[in-house]
Amino acid sequence: MAKFSDIIGQEHIKEHLKNALLNDTINHAYIINGEKNAGKEFIAETFAMALQCENNKNNNSVEPCMECHACKQAVTRNQPDIITLVHEKPGTIGVEDVRVGIVSDVYVRPYSSRWKIYIVNEAENMSVQAQNALLKTLEEPPEYVVIMLLTSNISALLPTIISRSTVLNMRPVDDKTVRKYLMERIHVPDYQADICVAFARGNIGKAKHLATSEDFDNIKNEAVRVLKYAHEMDTGDFVNTINQISAYKMNIDDYLDILLIWYRDILMYKATGDADSLVFKDEIYHIRDRAGKSSYEGIEKIIEAIDKTKSRLKANVNLELALELLLLVIKEN
Repeated sequence: MAKFSDIIGQEHIKEHLKNALLNDTINHAYIINGEKNAGKEFIAETFAMALQCENNKNNNSVEPCMECHACKQAVTRNQPDIITLVHEKPGTIGVEDVRVGIVSDVYVRPYSSRWKIYIVNEAENMSVQAQNALLKTLEEPPEYVVIMLLTSNISALLPTIISRSTVLNMRPVDDKTVRKYLMERIHVPDYQADICVAFARGNIGKAKHLATSEDFDNIKNEAVRVLKYAHEMDTGDFVNTINQISAYKMNIDDYLDILLIWYRDILMYKATGDADSLVFKDEIYHIRDRAGKSSYEGIEKIIEAIDKTKSRLKANVNLELALELLLLVIKEN
């Protein structure tokens, strides 16, 4: 399904696009800017389907009817006038990709619709030359063309591209809405939903991915196992633990986020004594025990060390060395 009512949050974007459809004030270029996995493509596809729908104009609605030929084609990604740009090299959109996929194609009129819509995922990966090639089309677009640039880094786009587009910035979805979505739509238990909400930070796509990811569940369980006994580790345990964490190199940010949330729970419990506000409620015994043994200063040192470890890894510091320094801070505090 791809209806505006299926978009979780982002009310300001939905209102803008629905008003454009109702008032027939469609711009020729849109930039949807938001975090990776936040739902940019779903919004773009919903808008594209609504533009091409054969029935919604007749009943004064902006929702795709899901019944007409154009909607059925769009659902199966076979609508000939909704085009997603493909590119040969992963992580790079070159000038030839844009020339072949958009610039030389825009003057071919739509096959069966009023609009011809181009969706460019990860538009921040367009080279400067590719953006300049696209700019010529944005300056004088055919009346039936709509170009949608989806990006997680709008600063990578040329100012001239941005100035000729309607920019729609996605906002974090509030935690209560994300939690409700996970429990009612994905059918995860409340304790699992709480953990996913804490990690997702308002990113509905990331929350869904975490809730359905066996890998994330394994990483979480392993991290919690280490955290319970980190303060009692000897040298041999240190080496084994570093080796275990290193195995999650591709997911190291998630691993470090688990540590961060664990110690924030300890800090919260130490300050309030309230178990209901914790993310790791099911680990209250260990949270309470550590809160009683660590000082406020010690817990804050650990949280700072986790943040510092993230920064070090972004600067390409050796993973094992960064983890060893972090575990020493944890053990000492």
